[in-house]
Amino acid sequence: MTEELYLRTEDIDDREILSLYVETPQDADTLRLLKSSTPTVLVGSRGVGKSFLMKVAYAQLKNDFPQSRVLPVYLTFIKSSLVAIHQTGAFLYWMLAKISHAIVRELQRSGFIVHSSPDIDLLSGGRYEERNAIKIDTIRKAFEDSWKEKTEIDTSSIPSVEDLKEAVSDICEAHQIKRIVLFIDEAAHIFIREQQTQFFTLFRDLRCPCISCKAEVYPGVTAFGDTFQYSQDASFINLNRTISEASYVDGMKNMVLRQVTDSSHQKELSRRGEAFTDLTYAASGNPRFLLSNIRNLPKFGTSEINQSIKDFYRVAILSNHTALSSKYPNLKELIDWGRKFLDDVLLPEIRKRNSEALASGKPTTSYFWIHKDAPEPVKRAISLLEYSGLVQEVTKGIKASGGEIGTRYMVNLGCLLSLEANPLSVSHDIIKNLDIRRIVEFGMNNPNFNGIKDLLQTIDDNDLSHSLEMRISQNLDVLPMSNNMKAKLHELRLNTIKDVLSATETELMQAYYVGNKRARMMKNVALTSVYEYLIG
Repeated sequence: MTEELYLRTEDIDDREILSLYVETPQDADTLRLLKSSTPTVLVGSRGVGKSFLMKVAYAQLKNDFPQSRVLPVYLTFIKSSLVAIHQTGAFLYWMLAKISHAIVRELQRSGFIVHSSPDIDLLSGGRYEERNAIKIDTIRKAFEDSWKEKTEIDTSSIPSVEDLKEAVSDICEAHQIKRIVLFIDEAAHIFIREQQTQFFTLFRDLRCPCISCKAEVYPGVTAFGDTFQYSQDASFINLNRTISEASYVDGMKNMVLRQVTDSSHQKELSRRGEAFTDLTYAASGNPRFLLSNIRNLPKFGTSEINQSIKDFYRVAILSNHTALSSKYPNLKELIDWGRKFLDDVLLPEIRKRNSEALASGKPTTSYFWIHKDAPEPVKRAISLLEYSGLVQEVTKGIKASGGEIGTRYMVNLGCLLSLEANPLSVSHDIIKNLDIRRIVEFGMNNPNFNGIKDLLQTIDDNDLSHSLEMRISQNLDVLPMSNNMKAKLHELRLNTIKDVLSATETELMQAYYVGNKRARMMKNVALTSVYEYLIG
């Protein structure tokens, strides 16, 4: 299609968020909890819409504030990858500075701050002056630049957790604010378990009548630590969209149609209703997959759709999963084994069973089952497949043959259909005959686990400083930006990711035909690309 479709929430202007939101019963329930006083954690693979729903909740609370007196504060932790750990407590200090600054900024925007006061000064890191830079923000930026060199950052102006809560309580009382809701995006986006556990300790410690925290995590790969009680310290929402729900197809289709403004494209999508429906099922509840698949279509014809399914689900998303091993080398064995298990065992076996089922008029499947006592490395490898959206957990603690207990998963339907020479020739029959009770079983001693089961030690996390240095030392050509953008940066002898991060707008303006406005755009695009690369 010739239209540009939004694939990532950060590309959408905040003013457009509500116009692009398509309400489904599941998402409506999620938003009610996100806007409530209950600490909430969204769980879902990349692209399912965690950030989007947080932005929708933020926008709705902003609109409702005059009546509800609930003030939303949105912030992202995407730059946490750049916080070096050579200073004791650096990550906690950075989080407190980031949150304090975000609250002050939202109070400014909402017109609540007009002068200095003890509570505002505490969150600001010093005396608040409207026209001057806030000290706490300067400290935040210093931590985000700490990867450049080992310098000790003065943390004496950063409030403690208890001081922050008391300040917020005083602010709420002074301005008749019922509570402040913190929407923390990209809170646990990198596989550094120490940072993840520190975040969830802070998440728990911030709980009070005037502060409600909301965060998002990926399934199976997030460490909550010993102090965070999974069942008591937050409500968890699984964002997997169930393909068996009556509202599933219409909801997914409408997410696409909200972005398609060309009437001829809308008519074409509606005219090819069955193919459009099958594409929604192929996405297996992942809006980004569906939007990507449709965006890459040159036109909405049968041969083009067949090729797009094969290119996207057989090549693109599998390649993205494999690429994780270059960014997280200590997880390489798990990532590589999971890809091989999916390619060589899981997909061929399910395809074989479906071929036999269709020939005999029996139900089809996209489901498999893993014994609860399967080797730990196997379960971690499956969780990484979940992270990439290649499989999704359906039900824990179900019985399979012989009365054994395990977890039922679903393979991404697009990956399954992509094995066919002409996916649309079988897609509809497979989809309409799916039966969740038909599963491919893998017991605790399945021989397919032999290649990984003896890897008994816990896979170590990457050393943060080494991992960060390894990533930023790479050539900028690995970044997902245009060739013209890369050429402009190379012209300036900015050749590595580190060079791009270190460059100023003034330096960028030295490139041919690059003025102030374009330099800022280049800087923002480059930085966004860097952060996207760092989070996998």
